[in-house]
Formats: sequence, C-alpha cells, structure tokens
Amino acid sequence: MMAGVLALTLGAVAVAGCSNDNNKQENIASPAASSDFVFGDTPVNFSFYGNYDWYTMQPWGGDPATKWIQENKKVTVTPVAAQGASVQKFNTMVASDDLPDVLFMDRGPLVEKLRKAGKLVALDPYLDKYPNLKKYAGEETLNMLRSEDGKLYQFPNWYTSTPMGNGGYMVNQTIYAALGSPKLETFEDLRAYLKQVKEKFPDVVPFDIGYGTQGISILYSGFGENHTGAFTSYGFVPNGDKLTSLFSDPAFKETLTFASSLFRDKLITQDALTQTKDQVVEKLNTGKVAVYASYDTSDLGSQATSELKKSDPEAGYKMIWPLHKEGVDPKKVYPNNYDSIGWNVNVITTEAENPEGIFAYLDWLTGEEGERVIFWGPEGLYWDGVDENGAPNWTEKFKTDVEERTKFMAITDSFQWAGNTSFIDGSKAANNMKLPEDQRDWAAEAQLTIAWKTSYNTTQFSNLAPDSSTEEGKALQKVADIETSVIAKALYAGSDAEVDKIISDGEASANKASYQKLLEYETAKWQENLKKINGQ
Repeated sequence: MMAGVLALTLGAVAVAGCSNDNNKQENIASPAASSDFVFGDTPVNFSFYGNYDWYTMQPWGGDPATKWIQENKKVTVTPVAAQGASVQKFNTMVASDDLPDVLFMDRGPLVEKLRKAGKLVALDPYLDKYPNLKKYAGEETLNMLRSEDGKLYQFPNWYTSTPMGNGGYMVNQTIYAALGSPKLETFEDLRAYLKQVKEKFPDVVPFDIGYGTQGISILYSGFGENHTGAFTSYGFVPNGDKLTSLFSDPAFKETLTFASSLFRDKLITQDALTQTKDQVVEKLNTGKVAVYASYDTSDLGSQATSELKKSDPEAGYKMIWPLHKEGVDPKKVYPNNYDSIGWNVNVITTEAENPEGIFAYLDWLTGEEGERVIFWGPEGLYWDGVDENGAPNWTEKFKTDVEERTKFMAITDSFQWAGNTSFIDGSKAANNMKLPEDQRDWAAEAQLTIAWKTSYNTTQFSNLAPDSSTEEGKALQKVADIETSVIAKALYAGSDAEVDKIISDGEASANKASYQKLLEYETAKWQENLKKINGQ
C-alpha cells in the first residue's frame, strides 16, 4: 500500500500534465451499454496494470480458473508489469499518454487527478444492465465511491455489505478451567481474574495486548457505547455533528488509566510496546498467555489452538464476548470495525476499446459464479453444486488435497480484482458450520459467533485524510505521533494522576500542531460523506 501512497505524491506532476482543463472529464460522454454486446459470447480483451511494487499478475489461462474463464467467458487479459517500480512505471505511462485499459490502484487523490485529466470512463451506464455490483455493494457504498461530478469511476475490490474483523479477547481454556471458569464480562472481572492468574500461574503472562498499541484500542472499545477501537487510529471521536479531540474523550482517559494500573501491578506483559509479532506468537503457541486482546485474535488464536492441541486435545484458546465497563451495554461494544468500500479499486481508462466488456467481466467476477470460480476454481475441482445462498459445496478434494489447493489459491489471488467479501466470508462460514463441531475451523467460528457481531460500520469516516503536503496533512502525522507517545508514556506512568497529566500535555502539544484545524477539515469531509451516503 506504500506504493500507492508514493504514487499519490510522485505521480501528481505527471498526471497534472495530462490536461490543462480540470473539468475535461465532465465533457466526455461515457459509452452507453450496447445491445450488440453479450457477455460470454462477445470476446473481451484488455490490458491490466496493478499499481503496486509487490503486484505480479500470474499468466492468464495458466491455471484452472482463468483457463475456464478464457474458454467459457471469452475473456483474455494482458498484464502490464510494474516490475517492482510502480511509481516510475505509472509516471512513464501517464507522461507518454500510453495508459493500459484498466488500472488496479488505491482510492484517493490519484484517481481524481486521472478523472479530471479526462482519462477515466464513468461506469454509470452499465450499472443496470450488469446488476451484480449494484446488488452486492449497495447504493450507499457506490455513492461513497462517486466523484465530485456525481459519477462513478471506481469498481471496488473486497467491499462488504456485512461486518468483518478478527479482533477481540480470548482466554487460555486450560488456565480458565483451572481457576473455576469465573465470570469474565466487565473490566473489574478481568482485573480480579488476572490477579488469580498471577498468583496461581506465575510463569504465565496474565494479559497480553499484542504488539504495538492494538490491545489498548481493544480495551478502549469497552469504555463507552459505540466507541469502536478505530477511533484511536483515527485520532478523533464523533460528538454530535463534529469530530472532536480523542484526548478530551472520557473513554480514552479511562482506558489509559485502567491499562496503566494493570501494567503497574504487572498484570500486563511488561514488554507490551517493544515485543514483536513472532514473540507474541511464541508465547501463545506455548500456552504462556492467560488472556489476549488484539486485532488479530481470531488468526493467532487459531494457530495457537492448533499447536496446543497436538499435545493436549483439551487445550487451546476460546474467544469471548468483548469486555466492558460496568454500565456499558455489552451489545454496543465494538472492538472491530469495517469499511463497506473495501480495499482498492479498478478504473477503466479512455484507452479501452470495449469499456462495457471490461465492466461486464468485473461485474460477473464480483457475482456468485465469478467469485466461486476465481476463488475455488471451476465446478468439479474443489466444489460441486451450491446451497440455497449460492455458497459452493466443498468436495472431498477440497478437504484432503490441502497442499495443492493452497498452491492454486495463491495463484488466483493475483486475479481477485473485484472481491465480494460478504459472499466469500459467508460461503466459508456456511461450509464451516456444516462440519462436526470438533472439525470446524477455529478462526471461522470465532469470527462468525463473536468478531463479526462486534464490528462497527465506519464507512462514514472513509477518505477523511488530507493531502500530506497541506497544513492539515502535516498536522495529521504530528498528532498521530503525539498520540502514540501519550499511550506509551501513560502505560508506564507511576500513578493515575500522572496519566492525567500525560494526556493533558499531549492534547496541548497536539493543539500547537494545528490539531483543531485538522479536526475542522475532517469534520467537513465527514459531513460530505454523510450526504453522499444519503444520496445527496
């Protein structure tokens, strides 16, 4: 993703050179849907460029999935390689006015620069003829993707209409059972439990908050209703019609005060802010953690449980409902968050001879059949038939030929340009729940029963970050650094009073760094988003 960030800054000059008329795109009519084109019958050929240093497209037609697509849908894609130098490649293509038919890239200012330069095709004429995107993404998500002229130029990847996430709390089942499986719902329950762990299991970390400050964000979500952990990343808290200071938020103060007190009592791992992911994994995999909280709980919990069960079938971790402050509604605690817009986007350039055909393919790809084929191959390989919701029914080969299936899915990953998260996750969950309880995937069950149910929709806060070259953009980085420093200092504070002072000093420093101006900018963008979501 850093490649995309660099492209925003380094590619600006090149894109600006495309046109002297910033409104040129508005004067270009997008080709209307044609009655002569029939997807699956009419051949579709296009060039494709992934604007990332790390992206390499596998040979089209060299695997069962794209071979099937080429033979049955008459689609052929020619890659344009970045060869590890996406910024230079992109600038060269723009400067020479030699763009590929499709660009696979991050959302944001670079897309808008291309649009204003008259280089992108609006997708609106195709939405009704090819209804999958409209059906699965929904109007609110599409409205959020629309440009200032009200038109849609971006086809999203890994968007979602349902909650997602991996974060939350889990407990070591062996230790929990040994201590009598006490109630673990509130933060005071947690404190009492951690004290028992410290006394009875001195060689175990009572509470591990992962690497970095992730666990602090998980804790924060329980100190107020509808206070998703994402607010600690954003650096603001919504209050009425304004985005306000995180430092002034009572929940933030309570979170740091509580975490600091646990740290002083040596109930939190003492290397919380310096340990690596590998060190965390080692502790979890050897059962040396009693309670864990982070954004990757379902992932690491699954790995650790698998390792521990090798020597003890009863061992492992169990994900629990997010903890909360006394008086906070547990049904309004959201350690996870999701953005319906998804990850990155595809844009069709005006170089494309058949933009409708390209859209038709992307729309098929994001639908049920397309997702099944590109994710699990053509029918008969790893799935046979579907259930009432279109989810594929796994074959025995899917369950037994894990090595080959893993290799296949690693190849087709480079062709997943229109990922439909809700359908893919729903399909995996549906198949998982058909299995006997002792054969179910730990992570999938943890996500379905807890993580996804405690995920907050933060789509309204998308695309708020200012350009890094502006005063607000520079303030964003400074404030982020100050917040990280405040959390670290507060964790190591010697008293609650010291925590108060650290937060107060941090806010003063942030305000000197134009924090209030940044909040005003983000508030204005947020209000624009709310209008977009409502179709205004």
